[in-house]
Amino acid sequence: MKPLLLRLHRWITLVFAIPLAVVIVTGLILSFEPIVQDATTRGASLPPEKIIALLDKHDPESKARGVMIRAYENRIELLGVGEDGSTELDLKTGAVIEDESTTLSEIFGTARGLHEHFLFDLGWVVTASTIAMIVLIILGVFMGWPRLRNSISGWHQGMAWFGLPILAVSPITGLMLAFGITFATPVKQDRAALPPIKEAVQMLGKERDLGGLIWLRQRGPRLLARINEGGAFNVYNVSRSGITLTQTNWPRALHEGNAFGSWTGMMVLVTSIGFVGLLGTGLTIYVRRRFRKPNRQRNREAMPAE
Repeated sequence: MKPLLLRLHRWITLVFAIPLAVVIVTGLILSFEPIVQDATTRGASLPPEKIIALLDKHDPESKARGVMIRAYENRIELLGVGEDGSTELDLKTGAVIEDESTTLSEIFGTARGLHEHFLFDLGWVVTASTIAMIVLIILGVFMGWPRLRNSISGWHQGMAWFGLPILAVSPITGLMLAFGITFATPVKQDRAALPPIKEAVQMLGKERDLGGLIWLRQRGPRLLARINEGGAFNVYNVSRSGITLTQTNWPRALHEGNAFGSWTGMMVLVTSIGFVGLLGTGLTIYVRRRFRKPNRQRNREAMPAE
């Protein structure tokens, strides 16, 4: 039975090698995002008046659909404002940023697009690869206890078994996200109850310092704000009737690593490194076995000519 499981494990890896590599590497890049967000927003201070002044200056017609604050780049982005659909401003000076050099946020954005949609918006490839990853984990479990030794195979088995609890969390929560499983009760809200972005900023600023604000934007019929509060990335629903804390979307919080700030971010980082190691060692084992000469052929070549 074990040789059959091993063969199946090997062929699934080979078939999905490219999409798995894309998902794993982009996941590794994205694992740094909650870490830098937590490091730059926890304990920071940002008065709401500063955001409102920027909105008054660059969005006098109140067309903004949201704001995104990237404290690690000292930038604020006004969504729905400007010819390109958004306007980036220096958070300190308020000046429009026209620098076209690649930024860390653009790297995160590109990685997220590939991680969620693969190439050419082929999201189903990501879903299929995630299912394949779960199947590979299950097959690895049924292949039995690892043989720990100082070899590529030994390291492969050791990483898989000792990292099993956190390795399993990533694809399982990723699959939940793909199928819309949140464990949160849907909340209905009338779009007419949504305040303008400037008013929403004023409402949030009355209750808390906005130094931890990561984004405030419309998501479907709701206006939501994500705020780093002591390492927890809480999401609030903002309406004219008030501000309420939403239920935690645990699959997303655990998958993205923003449930408890840098701690869950580090967990996702370790998980990503583990998957990189497993894919790399697994493909190396296959290549070495595929192109290794059989013992009889090596012995025959080693025999002296008569």
